[in-house]
Amino acid sequence: MSVAEQPPADAAQQRRPAPARRRGAALEQAILRAAAEELTESGYAGMTMDRVAQLAGTNKNTIYRRWPNRAALGIAAYRQLARTTLQLPDTGELRHDVLELMRSANRTWSSPIGGILRALLAGARDDPQLLAQIQENHADAGSAPWLTILARAVARGEALPDALHPRVATVAVVLLRNEYVTRGYPSVPDSVIVEIVDQVYLPLVCGRGPTARRDTTAQRQQPREHATGDRPPDRNPRKRR
Repeated sequence: MSVAEQPPADAAQQRRPAPARRRGAALEQAILRAAAEELTESGYAGMTMDRVAQLAGTNKNTIYRRWPNRAALGIAAYRQLARTTLQLPDTGELRHDVLELMRSANRTWSSPIGGILRALLAGARDDPQLLAQIQENHADAGSAPWLTILARAVARGEALPDALHPRVATVAVVLLRNEYVTRGYPSVPDSVIVEIVDQVYLPLVCGRGPTARRDTTAQRQQPREHATGDRPPDRNPRKRR
């Protein structure tokens, strides 16, 4: 075909099929992936809605219809990343399940995903909207997996039914998070994780706390004959008549 016979470039572009337009869940996932990429590369301070829209192949208005501000999008992107790394253990024993969850959280928080979370927490100091989003989305401290493993333990008779409360269920992971905040650990030592589980969490959810120990001690101090119903021996040094 000669140059004269070639169709104009505009006509060729018009005949080329347009890329499929993403909608609904597919579009939301593309936006969240783009936001996560921005958070990983630039942190929360460097994340812009313009850049996220460009990476996702959409426009800012589309993003704002789903997330009202940059803070909401940043939290949603982090939660998306964190969910993809969570694997719920089911070892058949509460202690092993709790240790697996704690070690998984420790690995996540010491990874680039944890860096995103720390960047979000740092940004919250100067961003009231971000602080409000963090408080709203972390009010239950991610209690769902903890309630799941505790429900299994209750069914097996390992834990008390009263432990099935979000504040109780998440005590261990809250203490782990406190180690990052107050001690500045890049990764919490495994010995600390074991201590939290064995010395705090299991006594709390299994009913082996101070009250239970006091009750057990009191029972041990009772005369054995009282526990068995036998008559206590006569300690009178005088001979019986």
